[in-house]
Amino acid sequence: MVLNKILVALDDSEIADRVIETVNCLVLPSDSKVVLCHVFSTSNSLEERTADRPHPELSAIPYLQVEKQLKSFQSQLTVDSEIELVSGDPAEEIIRLANIYKADLIVIGSRGLTGVKRIVQGSVSSQVVEDASCSVLVVKPG
Repeated sequence: MVLNKILVALDDSEIADRVIETVNCLVLPSDSKVVLCHVFSTSNSLEERTADRPHPELSAIPYLQVEKQLKSFQSQLTVDSEIELVSGDPAEEIIRLANIYKADLIVIGSRGLTGVKRIVQGSVSSQVVEDASCSVLVVKPG
């Protein structure tokens, strides 16, 4: 399998560095393209929000800070790359971008949530694995 287009989904968690390290370990053709993406999570209405769950749009890292972080990651890559910053449901937007770019692979981190935390906060990586039309590499913490 030749990996020509890779979508790398990054958030502001500690696992982002490990995800980039993993991408750099992949043997990629020189004409490959990596798309680094970050999704600013949104909610349609205040009524849909759960009281016991953090709301990134209320405590979001500023757009410029995220862009700066992605540019730093971009400088570590050995192949052509670009950055996508979008808003919406994280899993849906990652899958949408993978379809737009016709990605051969999605690389995404897993925060390693288990039990109640996983049920309450949900798992973006699990949803992406289930719904993506291409292969997905999930990078685990540690």
